[in-house]
Amino acid sequence: MLDYLPVLSWRGLPDGSKDFFNRRWHEYTGLSPAQAHGSGWHVTIHPDDVPAVAKKWHEVVTSCRGGEIEARLRRFDGSYRWFLCRAEPVRDEQGTIVAWYGTDTDIEDRKRAEGELRRMLDAIPQTIVVLDLDGKVVTANRTALGYTGLELDQIVHTDFSDLVFHSEDVERLREVRQQGLARGVPFSLEWRARGNDRQYRWFLIQYNPLRDEQGRLVHWYATGTDIDARKRAEQSVRNENQALRDEIDHSSMFEEIVGSSAPLQNVLDQVARVAGADTTVLILGETGTGKELIARAIHRRSKRATRAFIRVNCAAIPPSLTASELFGHEKGAFTGAVQRRIGRFEAADGGTIFLDEVGELPAETQVSLLRVIQERELERIGSNKTIPVDVRVLAASNRDLTSAVAQGRFREDLYYRLNVFPIVVPALRERADDIRLLVEYLVRRYAQTAGKKIERIDGKTLELLSSYDWPGNVRELQNVIERSVILTDGNVFSIDGAWLKRNAEPKDIAVGEREKIEAALAAAKGRVSGPHGAATMLGIPRQTLESRIRDLHINKHQFKSL
Repeated sequence: MLDYLPVLSWRGLPDGSKDFFNRRWHEYTGLSPAQAHGSGWHVTIHPDDVPAVAKKWHEVVTSCRGGEIEARLRRFDGSYRWFLCRAEPVRDEQGTIVAWYGTDTDIEDRKRAEGELRRMLDAIPQTIVVLDLDGKVVTANRTALGYTGLELDQIVHTDFSDLVFHSEDVERLREVRQQGLARGVPFSLEWRARGNDRQYRWFLIQYNPLRDEQGRLVHWYATGTDIDARKRAEQSVRNENQALRDEIDHSSMFEEIVGSSAPLQNVLDQVARVAGADTTVLILGETGTGKELIARAIHRRSKRATRAFIRVNCAAIPPSLTASELFGHEKGAFTGAVQRRIGRFEAADGGTIFLDEVGELPAETQVSLLRVIQERELERIGSNKTIPVDVRVLAASNRDLTSAVAQGRFREDLYYRLNVFPIVVPALRERADDIRLLVEYLVRRYAQTAGKKIERIDGKTLELLSSYDWPGNVRELQNVIERSVILTDGNVFSIDGAWLKRNAEPKDIAVGEREKIEAALAAAKGRVSGPHGAATMLGIPRQTLESRIRDLHINKHQFKSL
C-alpha cells in the first residue's frame, strides 16, 4: 500500500527506528533498502537540518503523539528540496503504539515563494510580523527583528505579545486582540513595544488578513507604525490641560504681586534675573505673601513657559501618600493601588514643578526628592524601571529651613540643592507703601464681581488698613476687602474696624511684640537663627524676625554680652 502512495512515505517501529521506505522514497533519494536501513536514511537530510529533525523526532516518539517539521531532503542527483515531514502513531485495541507511519510532502515551491516574500518584507522599512490563525508569529521582517534585537528563532511560535509588548498593554488588549483575530477583518491596536535599548515606544499595529483563492484565512500581517512622538505629545497636552485646570483653581490671588514698593520691586528684579536660567529656586516668606505667585512668574518668564506648571502642596498630602503623589505608583504597589498612576514629577516633564511648603516633606521622601533633583530620573512605587524626567524645581517654605536642618528635621544636602537661588518675599507690613494700591485694586475687583458701583474709599478706612500689621498678609487683606464690599450698600467703601482686632491699640501691640522679641534674643544671647536662636523660640522664620527687629529698631547685638 505504501509503495503505491504518490508521496514519499515510510514506516517506523514503536521505538522510533524506521524499518521501511516506499518505492517513491527510494526513487527520490536514490538509496537502496540496504543503504536506508537503520540510521542510514539520515544522510538524506541536509546537514544544517539534522539537529532539528533529530530533536523533533525524539519529542514525537517520547510524547506518543503525531508531529511535523520542515526539512530539506537530498535528491538522488545531490540537490536538496524542502519537504514537510509528518508522522502519526498507529495503536492496537489496547491503545499501545504498534507502528509509526510518516509522509514527506514536497513544499519547495511554497518555500521559494516564502523566501521571495521575505525578501520583499525585509525591504519594507516598517516593522512587519506574519501571524498564523491563532496569532502566533510565523516570521518577522528585518526591521522588526532589528528594532526588538531578537532572532527569528526567539519569536517564532512563542507568545510574541508577552515577549515584546508592555505588560500593561498585553493585559489591556489581550481580549480585544483575540476578538479581532476571530472576526477575520482588518483592525488596529496601539501598543508599547520594547526595543533593543530596553525602552518602550508606542506603535500603531494594523492587522490585515491574508486569504487564499477560496477565501480561506491563511495568515495575518501585523504592520507597525511608530507613533511615539504623537502619543507623547498627547500626554503632554493632557498634562498641560490638567496644569491649566490647577492654575485656574489657584489663580484667585494675582493681586499679591500688585505694588511698587522697594521690597517688592527687589523681588521682581530677582525673578527677572533667575527666570531665564534653569536654576532651582527656593522661595521663602510668611503665609499669604504670594510665594506661589512668584513661582508662577518665574515659570512664565522661563523657556518652559509653554509647558506644564504643576503645583504640589506638600503640607496637604498625608505622609504615607507623599511618595506616590510625587513619583507615581504601579498597579498593586500597595493596598488601594488599583491602577497605575503617574506622579506629579512625570506630569511636569518638560515643565516646572512647584513644591509648596517643602519643609513638610517626610524624611524618606526627602531622600527620593534629592535623587530626582540630582539624577533627573525616578522610579514609581512598585517598579524598578527608571524613568527620566526633565523638570525645573521651584520650592517654597514659610518656615526657617536652616533651623529645620539644625534640628535634623530637614536634610542638609537637600536644603543646599534647593537653596541655589533663594528669594525672600516680604510680608505686607514690610511693603506698607503698597497697601493703598492693593486696597484700590481689590475694591475695584470685588465691586465688579458683586455688580456694585463703588466710587471712593473712606479716608479713615485707608488709615485703618494702613496701620494694621496684617499677620495674614495679602491673603488676609483680600478676605477683609471682599467681605466689606459685599456688605457695602452705598458708593463709599468702608470697613468695620472690629474685624482688625489688633488695630485698636497698635502701640500696645508694638510694645508687646518688642518685649517678646527682646526676651527671646536675651535667652538666645543675640542669636537669631539656628536651633537655639530667637526665631526658633518664637516659631517664626528667621527672615521674618530679622524684618521685625529692623522695623522695631531693636539692637540685637546688645544681647550678645548677656
